[in-house]
Amino acid sequence: MKVEFYRHGLGDEEVREVTDTLRSLFLTTAGKTARFEAEFARMLGVEHAVGVSSCTAALHLSLVALGVGPGDEVIVPAMTFIATINPVWWVGATPVLADVDPATGLLPPEAVEALVTPRTRAVIPVHLYGAMADMRGLREVADRHGLALIEDAAHCVQGVRDGLRPGQAGDIACFSFYATKNLTCGEGGAVATRRADLADRVRTLRLHGMSKGAADRYHARTYVHWDMVTLGYKYNLGDIQAALLLPQLPKLSANLARREAICRRYEAAFSRMPGVDFPRVPDGCTSARHLFTIWVDEDRRDALLAYLGEHGVGCAVNYRAVHTLTYFRERLGHAPDAFPNALRIGRRTVTLPLYPGLRDDEVDHVIETVRAGLSFRGPSADPGG
Repeated sequence: MKVEFYRHGLGDEEVREVTDTLRSLFLTTAGKTARFEAEFARMLGVEHAVGVSSCTAALHLSLVALGVGPGDEVIVPAMTFIATINPVWWVGATPVLADVDPATGLLPPEAVEALVTPRTRAVIPVHLYGAMADMRGLREVADRHGLALIEDAAHCVQGVRDGLRPGQAGDIACFSFYATKNLTCGEGGAVATRRADLADRVRTLRLHGMSKGAADRYHARTYVHWDMVTLGYKYNLGDIQAALLLPQLPKLSANLARREAICRRYEAAFSRMPGVDFPRVPDGCTSARHLFTIWVDEDRRDALLAYLGEHGVGCAVNYRAVHTLTYFRERLGHAPDAFPNALRIGRRTVTLPLYPGLRDDEVDHVIETVRAGLSFRGPSADPGG
């Protein structure tokens, strides 16, 4: 049996919506993008959503919109994907890495509090694997020190913690619609915020800093000149991508229920399997269940990755601790053990298949292949970083 790491579930409804877009006037940012933005904001319980080309673009635009720049520091977790941190450098600020909770991989408020300096301008908590960071605690720290709070919600389109959804406690939340995400259009993203000023600023920044986009100009009765009012970027979401997203919104609840059932099946099996642990979902949290990651002994991790691949089970590593990667190591100069929890998670992580179309027999096959792989005593590889 071959079990892919991920298979999308797009079908006839998405095809019809895209076909309708192809037969319409606009392929770029226009009516379907606006419709998706309104429905997405309503789902999240915030006032504003703005579609962009990726979560990375969303993070970059958020930093610019909040005025983060040269001389500023931004606190970020050491356990995340590189896209969380690279935009900090793009705006000329300095990323300050924080260690994460050993049981969840999430950024704790107390770790942020310990790193605040007079130069600290913002914090970017990451809602890892689908579980939200402690936004109430992080909001308290941010308010106490006058910091902006930008949520990396790439994994967390459906997450809830302590009654809050992404975008409801942070100044702005950033989402990914990448190919493997719970809500996908292949490539895409969005920002969500309660603040009209930030939403307006991001809308301008996402399209070159222009005062009017193509749809705005088209719907005017006579030609309207546009102006460039600020330095901007080409980060807009188009109507073809929005057409793929719109039919998925009503399916998210059912898809999450299936993801939850798969994760419970995994947890029941791995909680009884020697040598295997997995991240805990915090109390008071409904996880979006974006990824299911197990943690195995460092000296067995890479051998298990190889075994799974050789036996037809797709797998990945989400993620190695960022401070161990070459560019980060050379630029920031942290020793590997500077962030021991992130280091340990990064060296033990194996991410397993998780998507609504995964059948129960495929889940069982993944579990049994992990069991066999951990029992197989072939050569162990260097876990790296």
